[in-house]
Amino acid sequence: MFSKARSLAVGLVVAVATAGTVSTTAASGASETPTATEVGVSATAIHIAVIADVDNPIVPGIFKGAVDGVEGAAKYLNSKAGGGGVAKRKLVVDFIDSKLSANAARNATITACGQDFAMVGTSTTALTNAADMEHCSDQAGAVTGLPGIPAISGAVVGCSPVSYPINPSSTICSTRDRSPQTYQSNQGVFTYLAKQHKGLRGAYVFTNDSKSGAVTGQSLIHAATGAGIPADSTHALSALAPQSAYTPVIQAMKSDGSNFQYTIGSVNGMIAVRSEAQLQGLSDPKIIWVCTTACYDKTLHDQAATMDGTYVPMQFLPFEESKSNAMLANFLKYVGRDKADAFAAYGWVATMAFAGAVKAVVAKDGVNGLTRSALFNGIATLTKFNAGGMYGTVDIANRKISPCTLLTQFKSNRFVRIWPTKLGTFDCKPSNAVTYAADFTGS
Repeated sequence: MFSKARSLAVGLVVAVATAGTVSTTAASGASETPTATEVGVSATAIHIAVIADVDNPIVPGIFKGAVDGVEGAAKYLNSKAGGGGVAKRKLVVDFIDSKLSANAARNATITACGQDFAMVGTSTTALTNAADMEHCSDQAGAVTGLPGIPAISGAVVGCSPVSYPINPSSTICSTRDRSPQTYQSNQGVFTYLAKQHKGLRGAYVFTNDSKSGAVTGQSLIHAATGAGIPADSTHALSALAPQSAYTPVIQAMKSDGSNFQYTIGSVNGMIAVRSEAQLQGLSDPKIIWVCTTACYDKTLHDQAATMDGTYVPMQFLPFEESKSNAMLANFLKYVGRDKADAFAAYGWVATMAFAGAVKAVVAKDGVNGLTRSALFNGIATLTKFNAGGMYGTVDIANRKISPCTLLTQFKSNRFVRIWPTKLGTFDCKPSNAVTYAADFTGS
């Protein structure tokens, strides 16, 4: 059902036009004939770039799902069901492979600057410099920057003034260069688990293949410890580490009497830690094992016995609940159930956010008001975006992490909703989203 993926384990403010103004503009736009208005915007098409790490020898196909999600979303938006296009034009997706390479990622942004209206669903860990995006010139020759709505991005790109991730950076951007910094996390699922299972304490694992990945991992650990699940031990490992690298993790759990384990990184890492637990005979059913959304993956079905009981927090509705949400049903239809995975969901959501921003521009300026500068104004309206209820409501415009979350558990070879219990819903208590001061930059 899910395609294989791995996680490495994101403002502008404009006034919304008055109802009367929007109505008048929209009415005039309805009869307006589209013309070429910007780089990537012709009379018949809008080109967007999805830059993603796919073809590489280290983790082949790592973010292929994001590409599938963006392409599926474009098919939906171009269909009759999706409105027959965006701003009276067909949405065309230009996939550019960043190949887990810094040079390829930079060249991809340069290419996108010259041919595409915006970057949408970007999913790469190799893009560590946003200069080419920020210095991109528009059709008129003005340096407006290349608008971006990434799915996966590090702190540098996520905090760029031209970038608005659907998964905002854990670092509060205004504090990125300070010491300490201020971080934001959603600790809702950990607060829930701490209440349901008294006395939890455990071993934490995060990936250290990149600086931004290590920072994100430590911020997620803080979300759990801040919710009342103290750390007995903390381990930094590569996402590509073999099972034997997890031996010290399980040995520490046995020595410390830990009853909680949280692995932040790839699905393979979670499989490795649980396989090592089996090998060492750590099989107490009372132990709480938690992964990231990366574990919402078909790989778990291949390791059902090993992974049974693993908890998986979610930012989007489980695919098993397609009858509860029309957007989720469309996602599965146009992406395809065989390609649907967490990264495909993120790619889809990013494209829906882009479509929402374009819609805001058209409502104000008509179908020929599409410029990169105007798109930034459109993105500024995305303060309560939820992709038709498929995604936890997030303030993309101001890069604020969503307070919305839900928790599933992999039980008897299937994913089961645990909390909240009602299908098609999230828990969005404001207290789920927390901020705190720390200094993870030197890690």
